[in-house]
Amino acid sequence: MRRLILILSLLCLAGPWAQAQAEAPDAAQLDRYADEAQKALAEQRYDAAARAYEKLRELSPQTAEVHAQLGLVYFQQHAFAKAVPSLRQALKLHPGLPKADILLAMCLSELGQFQEALPGLRKGFRQSVDIPLRRSSGLQLQRAYTGLEQDGKAVEVALELTRVYPNDPEVLYHSGRLFSNYAYLITMKLTRVAPASSWTHQAAGEANESLGLYGPAIGEYREVLAQDPRRPGIHFRIGRTLLARARARATDEEALAAASRAEGVREFEQELALDPTSATAAYELGEIHRRAGDLEEARKLFEAAVEHYPDFEEAQIGLARVLIALGKPEVALPHLRKAISLNPANEVSYYQLSLGYRALGNPAEQEKALAEFQRLHSQRARPEEPLTFVPQEVTKQEMDSATEPR
Repeated sequence: MRRLILILSLLCLAGPWAQAQAEAPDAAQLDRYADEAQKALAEQRYDAAARAYEKLRELSPQTAEVHAQLGLVYFQQHAFAKAVPSLRQALKLHPGLPKADILLAMCLSELGQFQEALPGLRKGFRQSVDIPLRRSSGLQLQRAYTGLEQDGKAVEVALELTRVYPNDPEVLYHSGRLFSNYAYLITMKLTRVAPASSWTHQAAGEANESLGLYGPAIGEYREVLAQDPRRPGIHFRIGRTLLARARARATDEEALAAASRAEGVREFEQELALDPTSATAAYELGEIHRRAGDLEEARKLFEAAVEHYPDFEEAQIGLARVLIALGKPEVALPHLRKAISLNPANEVSYYQLSLGYRALGNPAEQEKALAEFQRLHSQRARPEEPLTFVPQEVTKQEMDSATEPR
């Protein structure tokens, strides 16, 4: 957080400094130290710049811009306690000095004086047209609100920062930490105000599921249903957890894995009985039937999923795979094109598209689809796992090892 900015033109000195020189008793000496200071500052030799500006302060103590530039140098040295009095004096001598109040606010924030820093930080973030200054003000404002335990306001700033600077690593890092911490605080509040509520049990179930603690997760979800038997999504979550447990057991405990899958099927069916529009439950059942070779039942379930959720990429791919397997490639192609429009980087869509064109006897389009598949496939040095702190929402469509091109 401390490596905020390097803005050598932060403060405008040309006009006022020229006037100060004209009125000073020893203009030559002022010129010499001013040249030394500016050169050292431009070369990021902050110790030398500080010494030169300190000499200028002795020679011209009533020049606001000297105090301001000295404050800037101290800021770059991370000497925030020294920067504050210099910047205060600059603003006392020249209250309208550009950006000095914002720099002072950032120094105060670094010193933990968040309440006093807020007006300047808000001004820097909301009003400044200087992009680096706005970014730095926003990061400090987020920090100040967090320090003052005004977490809701900190989250608002973080959301705005990620909107304005969507690819900035520092912004993403601090925002990610803040969002995670805020979620934790809200969850802890939930456990305090309603420790036995169905929502607390659901939160505990999701937390256990994310940690791979499948038994405890299922137990918590069962507690939710005990209090609210018709809560949408809970049977689906139990089914999803059972599938995850089945995958974990698949190698060494096939019988137990099969039992978990069968139990998961029953949970998905119960979800659909409660909520016939549940696209995720229909999709999971469709994928289970597809992998078992029950293509007609899989088709019905995938069709229900995309009917209720047209932008469901995985369901569009699943439906297309079934249609190709059923000898209906011409019907499958629009679903694959929809999936590609939703996610052009999914290699599975392009491989299935190549199979569709092959079945239609269109070698030119088949080669184009295969070429894009190979391009995407070559970009993946190893299979990617989603970087996430929550359970995978649905089973992903993957390449079948038996059919994947070598």
